[in-house]
Amino acid sequence: MIPRLAPTRRGGVVAALGTSLTVAWASSYYIPAVLAVPMAEDLGLSPVWVFGAFSMAMVVSAMVGPWAGARIDGAGGRGVLIGSNLVFATGLVMLALAPTPLMLFAGWAVIGLGMGVGLYEAGFATLTGIYGKEARGPITGITLIAGFASTVGWPLSALMLAAWGWREACLGWAVIHLLIALPLNACLPTGKATTPGAADPAPAGPPPSRLALWLLAFVFAATWFNATAMAAHLPGLLQAAGASTAMAIAAGALIGPAQVAARVLEFGLMRRFHPLISARMAAAAHPVAAVTLIGFGGPAAYAFAILHGAGNGILTIAKGTLPLALFGPAGYGQRIGWLNAPARILQAAAPLVFGAALTLWGVQAIWLTAGLGVMTLLALALLRRR
Repeated sequence: MIPRLAPTRRGGVVAALGTSLTVAWASSYYIPAVLAVPMAEDLGLSPVWVFGAFSMAMVVSAMVGPWAGARIDGAGGRGVLIGSNLVFATGLVMLALAPTPLMLFAGWAVIGLGMGVGLYEAGFATLTGIYGKEARGPITGITLIAGFASTVGWPLSALMLAAWGWREACLGWAVIHLLIALPLNACLPTGKATTPGAADPAPAGPPPSRLALWLLAFVFAATWFNATAMAAHLPGLLQAAGASTAMAIAAGALIGPAQVAARVLEFGLMRRFHPLISARMAAAAHPVAAVTLIGFGGPAAYAFAILHGAGNGILTIAKGTLPLALFGPAGYGQRIGWLNAPARILQAAAPLVFGAALTLWGVQAIWLTAGLGVMTLLALALLRRR
């Protein structure tokens, strides 16, 4: 029997959940970049079809997110997260064994189910169930660890691909879920306000206004769109601005460290301030980066990557801390599921939409994401503290 961590051992809880979420992200969101082309070649498809299956998986995750959040609210997150590892492993095995494109799509649909019950939203809701209104620090902590999912996932997927093949790489990730991520999730506390004082002792206030909920849903949708568009097309965008291929790749490599550095800042200095303040500052980063890129061209590639990465790093945390700070811990899981559902759908469309804009307008396509960044900042300015 796997021993459980006490809720008071915050460092252990954060380390266990952060590591299991790293596996979840690395084996779902980040595998198409490495495995999509060999998957497509093996099954006689264009890679576009594999990315289409991945987009479908994100839509599936949007559909099941609210249910998962409500389940975590009622029974805690430990069981849901353990279930997510089983679902992820099943979907990965289906990919590995897929003899036809139909089976490939089915495998991605199952992985989408795992994404809906086993990524950040489920982790944030689990921590809120354990620590209540004190969950901001642990939420930041797990994003610090899982922020390295691409750093770990891409090389490991590439290594397994080179050594064994794409099917065996999928099987390898399934084994990692069962032997590493699942036991780590099994160590977690139940996730149902088990820490003394975690539950909010104040009486429940009025329900959140519909305007506030819509504003926050827009913020999440716009930031997910921008993050996914940049993840898919950053090298091409920087080259359109005049950067060389080597410079574009080097600049893109700075995004991960910039995200982590910004999250460290949020974990330290910025934790003294209301999450709305750090979110507003982060929302301004991408528009400022866009103006810098348009104004200075290729030489500004590094500045663009650092500014965008830093802003995106803090906004990822805001997806967990803002609903908690604005609306409180009651009903948090289901609420965050609904708030992030539009974001998942826009995230699925982002590579196609921004890719078309980049083809039509070149570097001027950056005004699309910059405009969304400005609208995000305006939406955050309209939100008020609880």
